[in-house]
Amino acid sequence: MDTPAETYQQGFHRRWGHLRRARVRALAWLLDAPGLLDEQDPLWSGRIASLPPVDAATAQWLARLDHDPAALDAAFGERKPTRLGLYAEKLMAFYFAAQGRLVAHSLQVRASPNDTVGEFDFLLEHGPDAVEHIEFATKFYLLDDDAAGGQGREGGLDMLVGPNLADSLGRKMRKVFAQQLDLGRHPAAQALLPRPVAQARALVKGWLFYPAGSWPRMRGIAAGHCRGFWCALDEIDALAGEAFLPLPRLQWLAPFRAASATWMLDRAQLHAELSAQFETASAPVLVAVVRHVPALGLVEEVERGFIVPNDWRGRAAARRNTAGRAD
Repeated sequence: MDTPAETYQQGFHRRWGHLRRARVRALAWLLDAPGLLDEQDPLWSGRIASLPPVDAATAQWLARLDHDPAALDAAFGERKPTRLGLYAEKLMAFYFAAQGRLVAHSLQVRASPNDTVGEFDFLLEHGPDAVEHIEFATKFYLLDDDAAGGQGREGGLDMLVGPNLADSLGRKMRKVFAQQLDLGRHPAAQALLPRPVAQARALVKGWLFYPAGSWPRMRGIAAGHCRGFWCALDEIDALAGEAFLPLPRLQWLAPFRAASATWMLDRAQLHAELSAQFETASAPVLVAVVRHVPALGLVEEVERGFIVPNDWRGRAAARRNTAGRAD
């Protein structure tokens, strides 16, 4: 595929560079970023949701939140989420509530006190007599390059795997379609719902990561999705850029921007830090390639990618073999 004239990071900094607070920038990303999935692809049978383009009124609302985040902070409460999915859900719940569309968030459905059937991520207004069920996910997947030549199920989506290899985009979407989007039909759910579910769709945001900075066209994937690279630790000498910053999990959503440059790492420091980390943990690390912008006194993300342990490809192959025997 052709490289876009402007990277997503460049566009985000141009549109949202005035936002300084991490939560507001993350919310801006959730509202602004393209979905991972092509809602027009027949593969999804019209069950993929998208958000409307950010209009002037929403942009002004985000700017006011950045100036005075009291309402957003109150929505989070004193307990700060540690899971990225929950963090993103809370941000989206705040947005839907501000839009006057939120009926319920994280509504659990139980067949009995000890039998949880599932959970509605969001129930939204859908006319006076119905609600819409939105199943929401924020996902980060790496293309397993050794298997990328195969089509797999769902047009190759099983080749997009989670950093810890416990999940794939194909597996996630099969679960969403086979279980989660049909939750409104369960008798226990129907007894709980304030109004019938008129529509159930999945809203999927996130980033996909590709080896060597290239990416194939894949059925079901939105052409303009947020993307990055991945490489093994011993391959980082080939990376462009001279300054790097490992990103904490709650900073995985929006492109990084901050006023301080004190924690940037050069290539040798990055290699040393990750070498030590991989001795005790096997989880890949999301790293932003950053640059200092002296005129603004800022450090900003240029691109991003996962650095994986040198044995990650071998472990990915073992996962494929195990999955193949299970099918």
